[in-house]
Amino acid sequence: MKTPAPGATAVVTFANVSKTYGAVTAVDGLTLDLHAGETVALLGPNGAGKSSTLDLLLGLRRPDSGTVSVYGSSPQGAIAAGRVGAMLQSGGLMEGVKVREIVKLACDLHPKPHPVADVLARAGIAQIGDRMVDKLSGGQEQRVRFALATAGANDLIVLDEPTTGMDVTARQAFWSTMREQADQGRTVLFATHYLEEADAIADRVLVLHKGRLLADGTAAEIKAKAGARRIAFDLEGTIDEQALRTLPFLGALTVSGTTVRIQSHDADATVHALYGLGLYPRNLEVAGLGLEQAFVAITEAEEARTA
Repeated sequence: MKTPAPGATAVVTFANVSKTYGAVTAVDGLTLDLHAGETVALLGPNGAGKSSTLDLLLGLRRPDSGTVSVYGSSPQGAIAAGRVGAMLQSGGLMEGVKVREIVKLACDLHPKPHPVADVLARAGIAQIGDRMVDKLSGGQEQRVRFALATAGANDLIVLDEPTTGMDVTARQAFWSTMREQADQGRTVLFATHYLEEADAIADRVLVLHKGRLLADGTAAEIKAKAGARRIAFDLEGTIDEQALRTLPFLGALTVSGTTVRIQSHDADATVHALYGLGLYPRNLEVAGLGLEQAFVAITEAEEARTA
């Protein structure tokens, strides 16, 4: 994770922010700072409060308690000053217009616009500029939304599930552009269900669960926080799954054909006990959890704690 310079001013601050909808608490006492140049992934299961958090950041909702500030101003003030660009899941695109026309409109409305041709090229949609917006594929619509979010020189870019519907090539090109934005000092905050994107792209990961911040750190720190490791090996003959379930520090166990995969909270003790059962694993591998497994382990542990 990029370390902010001593005394660096946060570009976004959530101070004990809560938001409820009836009996549902969408955001629960959220406190965090975002700094210039960070690329931050916002993770959480459905209903974790990701979209509500982004709505509060963008001034689309007001908190019931606590405060949200963006560049020392209200979210609405920062947006009016052209400092924030957003790409959201909700809301459709204007129909009956061409791609180039809707992008030009966004540029014309921005206080610090980029040239239309540059915006189209950056989003990878220059070749479909004359196509009607309501004739686009899902991936093309996402790239148009990205163009609208980057029509001007924003300091903060907020993205909600930005690569949904994009093919692999388009996703790679998209994140290459986002890296360039962060390298230029802009802050990029994105919510995603593609955890491999968060692992590869983000230099900071936030994990939300029922509106509360469970983890905040680099992808490596989040993996370490899960406190488990992966063990994989092959066994010959009939596999006694019940015997394997007696292994100490077992977190999860799956058997697929002759391959066994385990999550363990003490890999050394688990492997030692494996041999103690008289088993002789082949192709033994011990590794840290991937971000997806760590995410599941952290949220499942919180579910168990609050059950």
